[in-house]
Amino acid sequence: MRIILLALLLISPNLAHANTPGVERLETIVMAQVATVVPAVPVAAPSIELDKTIVKQGQVIIAKFTEQKHKPVIYFTDREFTSYKTGEKSYWTAIPVENLTKVGDYKLVAKAGDWSKEYTIKVIDNQKGVQHIHLADDKDDIVATQKELNAVGSGLHADSETKLWTGKFVYPNKAYKSSPFGVKRSYNNGPVDSYHKGLDFAAGTGSPITAPAAGKVVMVGFEKEGFAVHGNSVILDHGHGITSIYMHLHTVDVKIGDVLKVGDKIGTVGHTGISTGPHLHWGVYAHGISTDPEQFVGSGFGL
Repeated sequence: MRIILLALLLISPNLAHANTPGVERLETIVMAQVATVVPAVPVAAPSIELDKTIVKQGQVIIAKFTEQKHKPVIYFTDREFTSYKTGEKSYWTAIPVENLTKVGDYKLVAKAGDWSKEYTIKVIDNQKGVQHIHLADDKDDIVATQKELNAVGSGLHADSETKLWTGKFVYPNKAYKSSPFGVKRSYNNGPVDSYHKGLDFAAGTGSPITAPAAGKVVMVGFEKEGFAVHGNSVILDHGHGITSIYMHLHTVDVKIGDVLKVGDKIGTVGHTGISTGPHLHWGVYAHGISTDPEQFVGSGFGL
């Protein structure tokens, strides 16, 4: 503003005291220019916040984005993960670290339009042991049918933009937890080539199973209709890439399309499919990858 005024005075030193219409018009123009000059407003830069960069096998990394004009995408362990809108220019997602991921350093890259950010993620051992399971002869040779593989795979990869749950999950059954998530498994003294993808609850047949968080029923399967491994089972879509599964049920009390609240009854504990006895298997998945359910009971992730 001072530069404009000084320039005018240099042109005509007596300009400020002239009493002519032209001078008055020029003074008006100068004042108008001064009035329209405003301070620049700082523009917030796009950002990302990770809740951890050192993570155990089977855990999730929570990523929160702010001031993003474009929907962020995350690349990690040769996979691509979408994000979900939580507000004006803000997004989040849960990035799963698969339980059999080798210990070591991995690159995580987030991108949104021309913006990008890179992190190094250190994956550490979850220190889970090996569980030896003996299956009865009538269960030993059972393999999953293509029908159940397709239905379960589709249900666990449900990708709803609507987030149905809030806060922490609760346990779907009150019984003793007989097997934790992530333990390596050997069946009938065979090789250790798999792991437990959920929590087991050692409840008796008929014990109620309830929704641990709000969700929509997206799959219901029955042993008599080809669910040879999973048995009678249900999958809930909680939204934003988070799903959960309930296996080996005795009875199923929901149907596809039902929207459940926390505590609503899903069914009862049973012994269907590949099972050593009556129990509930509960799994929680992020973007279709199994994760430790205890994380969701322990934290609402600030969402």
